[in-house]
Amino acid sequence: MSQFYNNAIFWVEVDKIKPNPFQPRKDFDESKLNDLARSIRQYGIIQPLTVTRREIHKEDGGIATEYELVAGERRLRASKIAGLKAVPAIIREAEDDDKTKLELAIIENLQREDINPIDRARAFSQLVTEFGLKHTEIAEKIGKSREYVSNTIRLLAMPPEMQQALAEGKISEGHTRPILMLSDRAAEQATLFREIMLKRLTVRDAESIARRIATDRVRKKEYMYAPEILQMERELASALGTRVTIEPQTNGGKLQIDYMTEEDLRTILFSLQQRLDGVSIKHELGELPADAPVPAPEDAAVSNLDDRSQQEKDIDENTFDVKNFSL
Repeated sequence: MSQFYNNAIFWVEVDKIKPNPFQPRKDFDESKLNDLARSIRQYGIIQPLTVTRREIHKEDGGIATEYELVAGERRLRASKIAGLKAVPAIIREAEDDDKTKLELAIIENLQREDINPIDRARAFSQLVTEFGLKHTEIAEKIGKSREYVSNTIRLLAMPPEMQQALAEGKISEGHTRPILMLSDRAAEQATLFREIMLKRLTVRDAESIARRIATDRVRKKEYMYAPEILQMERELASALGTRVTIEPQTNGGKLQIDYMTEEDLRTILFSLQQRLDGVSIKHELGELPADAPVPAPEDAAVSNLDDRSQQEKDIDENTFDVKNFSL
């Protein structure tokens, strides 16, 4: 009979199917679930769910049957929205242990590319901490490299608000490498994250800033004999709301003020003009206040900000590996 279960599709009552407690995906888009529900009403469920079956002995001597979901969380949720009483399901031969439930749920989501990077990282971390798997063992099970697993788990080293932004698709995975480069510089990491969000920095722009910060560490050590220069940098950066670099040279030096957009430049110019001579130039610049942040365009897709080549994106081993992020 158990072999028959694996080779046949059964109709299982929706109310008898319990969710997979180890489902790594936590967020489900309601609008997409409703779209799937409409499709199910029109065409039915094309791909059966996968469940395990367990018989429970009742106090009155009878036997009750319940099922636990292995794969097909979205289809189950959409089926409930569509009002289905029963769904087609393949019943696995034996009840899976907890580790297998988590592995199967991860694999299903990865194959469908239907899990956000943070949920994926948490699932990998759970396999390591709760079930004692090594990164190489996880990599073998999901068909990826060890570096892919290690770098994915490293995403959890980011502060919560940055993890949330990645999970919600407000920044791309490519943005996380320069952010993680500044893990030991919390203030500068937060500043870079804010610039990525407000100024819609591309991956290469973010990497350029992170490299400059790393280079500044060495430069500032060289200029410790002139702390007033570093103080002036901080004051200018605070006044203008952007990154400022002062580089003393034998004769004079160089002052660098960063900006990302034309509006950003206008804001800096307005702020400088106010501080230099107090003359208002609002008629030239409009009513943009000096300290106004640069808002993100509503139609700017995060995917468009990842300006790496396709080859760079395809090399998943190095997506977040700080060892490959050289100055």
